[in-house]
This record gives sequence, structure tokens and C-alpha cells, in this order.
Amino acid sequence: MKKVFKIVLAMLFAIGILGAGSLVIEEIQTGNGCPKIWLIPACVIILICFIIPLISHILGKYNRSYFFFTGLATVIAAIASIMQFTGNGECPKTGGGTPMCYYSLLLFTGLIVLKTYQLKIISSEN
Repeated sequence: MKKVFKIVLAMLFAIGILGAGSLVIEEIQTGNGCPKIWLIPACVIILICFIIPLISHILGKYNRSYFFFTGLATVIAAIASIMQFTGNGECPKTGGGTPMCYYSLLLFTGLIVLKTYQLKIISSEN
């Protein structure tokens, strides 16, 4: 079961890094790939919030960093999703027109939930 969690988490990280990475590339090329948070492109923050927890996940330690960065990104994605839904903000869209902040919210929530369960399974085995 531990292996399944590890694989699913890795797949979620891959999806997130590819999505956020494509926005960062667009931001570098055009300067208009994603909204800014205090002059910092949100997609850069989100990409960092995928990379650091991925490193933590691969190493199998630094769980506080994992949850800090996934939690931070979840809050950002939740605020962006609410702003998108209410019309007070605009998230980058997928090719199909779905706001990417919705996907970020789902991915980061999934990463938190799955990691929590993975850690519970590990602690119950000890």
C-alpha cells in the first residue's frame, strides 16, 4: 500500500509541475503568463510549492516543509479559485477553458490528503 501512495503522489507532482512549469515558461517569454502576488508571478510560487514537497517526498523526510508548502499553495489556489468563481480575479485557463487554479486546488488538496494517509499507514506499521 505504501508503494501505491508513493506512485500516486509522484503522478500528482508530475501533473502539477508540468502545468505550473508551462505557465512559468509562458511568464518568462511574455511577462503575462500568470497573475502576480506582490510582483512575484503566482505560477513561480506554485511551481516552488510543487518542487520542494516533491524533494521532501523523494527523500522521505522533512514532512513539515512538505505540509508548509502544499498548505501555502492550497491557500493561494483556494483564494484564486474563489476570486475566479466570483469574477473578482482571472486564473490562467487550460486549452479547454477551465481555470487552472481549480486544478491546483484539487492537486494540492490531494497531495495533502494522500501524504497524511501515507504517514498514518507508516506510523501504524511501527
